[in-house]
Amino acid sequence: QLQVSNLMETVSLNVNLTLAQYEHLGYPPGYPDPEQEQYTAPQLTPDTPRIQLRLAGDKRKHNEGRVEVFYNGEWGTVCDDDFTIHAAQVVCRELGYLEAISWSPSSKYGKGQGPIWFDNLHCTGKEKTLALCPSNGIGVSDCKHSEDVGVVCSDKRIPGFKFINTLPNHIENLDIQVEDVRIRPILSSYRKRIPVTEGYVEVKDGGKWKQICNTEWTQFNSRVICGMFGFPGERKYNARVYKMFARRRKPTYWDYSVNCTGNEAHLSSCKLGQAESLKSNGTCAAGLPVVVSCVPGRAFSPTPMSGFRKAFRQEQPLVRLRGGAIVGEGRVEVLKNGEWGTICDDNWNLLSASVVCRELGFGTAKEALSGGRLGQGMGPVHMNEVECSGFEKSITECFFNKEALGCSHEEDAAVRCNVPAMGFQERLRLSGGRTPYEGRVEVLVERNGSLVWGTVCSDGWGTMEAMVVCRQLGLGFASNAFQETWYWPGEVSADAVVMSGVRCSGTEMSLSHCLHHGAHLSCPRGGGRNAAGVSCSETAPDLVLNPQVVEQTTYMEDRPMFMLQCAFEENCLASTSNQVPANSYRRLLRFSSQIHNNGQSDFRPKASRHSWVWHDCHRHYHSMEVFTLYDLFSLNGTKIAEGHKASFCLEDSECDEGIEKRYECANFGEQGITVGCWDTYRHDIDCQWVDITDIKPGDYIFQIIINPNYEVPESDYTNNIMKCRCRYDGHRVWMYSCHNGGSLSTETEQTFPGLLNNQVTHR
Repeated sequence: QLQVSNLMETVSLNVNLTLAQYEHLGYPPGYPDPEQEQYTAPQLTPDTPRIQLRLAGDKRKHNEGRVEVFYNGEWGTVCDDDFTIHAAQVVCRELGYLEAISWSPSSKYGKGQGPIWFDNLHCTGKEKTLALCPSNGIGVSDCKHSEDVGVVCSDKRIPGFKFINTLPNHIENLDIQVEDVRIRPILSSYRKRIPVTEGYVEVKDGGKWKQICNTEWTQFNSRVICGMFGFPGERKYNARVYKMFARRRKPTYWDYSVNCTGNEAHLSSCKLGQAESLKSNGTCAAGLPVVVSCVPGRAFSPTPMSGFRKAFRQEQPLVRLRGGAIVGEGRVEVLKNGEWGTICDDNWNLLSASVVCRELGFGTAKEALSGGRLGQGMGPVHMNEVECSGFEKSITECFFNKEALGCSHEEDAAVRCNVPAMGFQERLRLSGGRTPYEGRVEVLVERNGSLVWGTVCSDGWGTMEAMVVCRQLGLGFASNAFQETWYWPGEVSADAVVMSGVRCSGTEMSLSHCLHHGAHLSCPRGGGRNAAGVSCSETAPDLVLNPQVVEQTTYMEDRPMFMLQCAFEENCLASTSNQVPANSYRRLLRFSSQIHNNGQSDFRPKASRHSWVWHDCHRHYHSMEVFTLYDLFSLNGTKIAEGHKASFCLEDSECDEGIEKRYECANFGEQGITVGCWDTYRHDIDCQWVDITDIKPGDYIFQIIINPNYEVPESDYTNNIMKCRCRYDGHRVWMYSCHNGGSLSTETEQTFPGLLNNQVTHR
């Protein structure tokens, strides 16, 4: 028995170790969370100075900010001298957060006001309150407000955290600190609906869910609650029904009221209102719990009249998000004079980010990101130093500086918005992987009235399908799509194929939204070891062609066949070149292409080195079978000439300042394009052309597509296509109006006859 118990201890220790190994990745749903301690209220000795804390200033997230301390009737700040992560830990835990993530010196969140209450803090991290850390003494400081310290706390709250107001006579201006918040559907018609849009507002305090008394509740408070849960606005509801319900079931009220201005991004940025004077029987003066009813954005609303929607031409939006992995996040781009451009991150904050999110039909912003964190855009920088009140209908109504002097795309602003909980994550899991970010894809489906887990048929499974899986699980972008998963033993009970014929466009929120066979499955190879699998990554590359370079370098050359032997062998000429004598000429439309990686991770070929193809003529290995397509179309969209330029050798030709080149083709080197670098294929390289020998003079459309088979995952495929107008008069050739896909408004794009977004249109 002793041996068995020892063995069990070892096993449980190993399990804990393997979980800990990936702790920094966070756990997707379904993984056992590490055991969490329950909160116990700190027992302070009578001589401990009583203080209260809050996070303030220019926040990028609700759980970060300048540390402010209320003491002796006045709010003040903390100096960054000797401040450490241990002190940040004490601050965050005192505010009810699980732990500190980081801290920042030198008033990163703006300068505070009032006294500097603490200086030279020496905390161990175990103190029950910041007032117990050794320091110069409260109020003794030689600092200025330019040294105010800020902290970032974890999103998670301490389970069972109880808000304790140690200063009962001073409640206003205190941030709200509760363990959790929810909208609980009460009426049966709302209980079955996803997402939950109406119900009681409940806060979790001391491990118990409590309602809020509605005596001092305002529509500004409702606006903040709806925003937190991913809804752009709130609406009226039928109060009579809720009155009847409250009479039948006695509510448990929270001790405080809530005081929001309406433009906070999260309840924990609102201020605590008055302490509620609850009657002896536990009811509040007006006797009713707070109810909110939220309006979902267009993408999340149930559409009973979907048949009619197609009849209305949708307005061209003025704002869009690009380069984000999941719905509701991305680089912010605005439309001005028919051209999409970015926003410079100077002064970029949660207030402006929330205006963007609401405008797009999401809730408030979870995060306002700066420094091109979600990839760099192309084209102009349209706005700088944006300042919003928070109530604007569009970011374009906010005050901003039109001069974006000195702003480069390295400072592109981005957002992560709160989106409604649709429950998509619960219907899918990755199984058998070494980390939470990889594994065999298993889906939950209904079979004969009960829900069962099963696998997805891997026939035709590719990058686009994998992208949707990673998005649905909130794990970022796909880094690989697998058609066999024998090395990942999933749940044996889930071996059977329950979904086949999956085809995604890549923008769906859930795998079930993609085309698939439905109940009539067809999967000759079967599931189990041949089931579909994915690995996900938080970042992805984003290749973009420079249109100006194509425009500036285009010219025409007549070249004799005997000088094109190498290109002929590599199939870079039109098929008619097979029947011509060696002393004849081919007419070539030549140009340079410069391909930038503006994403967040390096672009690496899918094929591993052993399968790269040696090109004897050019003396190097090509790592991708088809990397670009060069085509010429007539104005009605008929393809009339193709470049056959397919395989490439990928390397860093040049990089932005301060970035090292990492990839080169010579000597069987590693191939790829580093973030912030570009690969230039000069106009004088073999096959960098379109063979136009058989083409009559006239007006055409020239098109380049990069990574056309989506072999390598990217954060944005819309900008992989470039189009130009092309005029050929029989002697010379011009390119003009070159632009990347998605860089112009729909109206401008439609004046470009022929091709729209990679598909042939028949006019």
